[in-house]
Formats: sequence, structure tokens, C-alpha cells
Amino acid sequence: MATIWVYPGQGAQKVNMLHELPQTKRIKQYLEQATDALQQDVFELDQAEALENTRAVQLCLLISGVCSSDLLLQQGVQPDFVAGLSIGAWSAAVVSGVLRYEDALKLVALRGTLMQDAFPKGYGMYALLGADQQLVESWVDQVYQQTKSVFIANINAHNQIVISGAIDAMQRVAQIAKAQGAVIKPLNVSIPSHCELLSSQAKQLYKEMEGITFKQPQISYLSGTSARRIIQGDLIKEDLAFNMCRTIDWESTVEASWERGNRLQIEMLPGTVLTGLAKRVFKNGKVLSFQGTRIDSLVDAMNEESQSIY
Repeated sequence: MATIWVYPGQGAQKVNMLHELPQTKRIKQYLEQATDALQQDVFELDQAEALENTRAVQLCLLISGVCSSDLLLQQGVQPDFVAGLSIGAWSAAVVSGVLRYEDALKLVALRGTLMQDAFPKGYGMYALLGADQQLVESWVDQVYQQTKSVFIANINAHNQIVISGAIDAMQRVAQIAKAQGAVIKPLNVSIPSHCELLSSQAKQLYKEMEGITFKQPQISYLSGTSARRIIQGDLIKEDLAFNMCRTIDWESTVEASWERGNRLQIEMLPGTVLTGLAKRVFKNGKVLSFQGTRIDSLVDAMNEESQSIY
């Protein structure tokens, strides 16, 4: 049966995440390439002060996803599919052969800067746990009618919905949600991702992508927004540029992965959030995370899955 590698979004970052990567020759090369492309010491990006900036966070996530994938690829295993949540889609695009690593670094640096500069303070994202999409939509609509500044951002799972927007508007939604028994969790994200507030920034990023080659993927690419397989490079280019202002439907993406025959999901560095989100759908399959799992165990799981017949 098939295997999918998935890549997390903002909120998964942690201090020293690049310093903690295995210091193999190839990983050192990836880090040196990043330093050259960005004209900045890459090890400055994963420090506490730097990670308060969206640009640094997104670059760290891109680099970690690509590097952890390469560690497995060098062991002779390869997934059938890749998918990424928000910024994770950029790692997925690099690993699938759609986009050169150096081009991705420069574009992600721009992406993070555009998003951070548009909303330097007063905005963010909250996760609402224990309520379904329909209920959260009704709460958001109540507040949106008054403020026009809060939106559904991510459908992570049937009972985990993320909202984004102005903090005061999200707090009003949170008050309604708490009264109905939902649990509120502010996310470590300082911008209102995945809503119309970032539409102009997405258009600007797309314009800056002109002249950069986006190839047909060599590994099947699942979109985290549409939950569909995209096979044309230009369409993946559009998917990457505009995912900052579109709702992420990760629940449907995981379901689409299962329906396409994937029975093993491996979450690349950093974190384990996507592993937890997949367990309900993959209850008859297997979900693993790179973090906390030996590389030889991941390789064994990949090899076993490739020989499995359901």
C-alpha cells in the first residue's frame, strides 16, 4: 500500500530546531545553501528572539522539513504522496521535485516578510477544541457581523477548528465558545493566516513567483486547502502562493490521503501535531512522526508498507 509524508505549519517551531538536526554531510550542505541563499547565518533563525518573527519561523519549518525528508530519502525510501499544512506545503513541493530548494528559501523569506509586515501586532490565531465546524462558523459569524475581522482559518479535525483575525474579535468568539463548553487554545502564531486579510499579500507573492520554474511533481502532491491531488506545476505554484489567504482543510486532506490508499503517514520535523490529527482516520493504518522515532524504525515501516497488501 501507499505512504504519505506530511509537513507541519506554524506553531510547531521550537528554539534550536536547526541546531538539533543531525549534522551529516548532506544536512550541513542544506544549511550552507540556506545561508548562501538568504545571505544570513541560518543558525540565527532558530533562536528565541528570531522566532518571534514570522519570516524566521517559516524558514525554519521549510528547512527542517526538507532536511528530515532527505535523511530518509538517503536510506533508499520514498513516499507515494506528500502534503503540507500551510507553510508545510512548501517543504512538500521541494521534496516532490516541483520547486528548487534555493528558490523556495527566497520565496518563503518573502512570504514571511509580507505576512509579518502586514500585521505586526494585534492579530493571531486560536484553536477551538470540542466543537464542530458548523458550530464554530455560527460563533464566528456572530462576531464577524460586528467586526469584519475574524474568520475560520483551519479545519484540522472534526472537533478542532482554528480561527484567525484581530485578537479582540477572536476573544469575543472565545467567550461565546467557552460558554458552550469549548476549549480555547491561543496558537504561537502572530499573524491572521488563512483568511481574506492576506489576499493582497498572496497576490504580491504570486507576482514575485514569475520567472521561477515549477515542475510537474515526481511524488504525488496533495493540496492542504483543496484536499486534491495537483499534477501540474503551475497549479501547485498557485496553490502555494494563495494558501496564506485560503482556509486549510486538513481534515479532508487526511481523509483524501486514506482514500488514495495511504496506510502509513510520517510527519516530518518538527513536532507531532499532524500525527495526532491523523489517528482517527488512520485507525487501521499507522501514523509516525520523525520526532522521537529512530530513522531505522521509520525506514523499516516504509519498507513494510511497500510490501503490504490489504
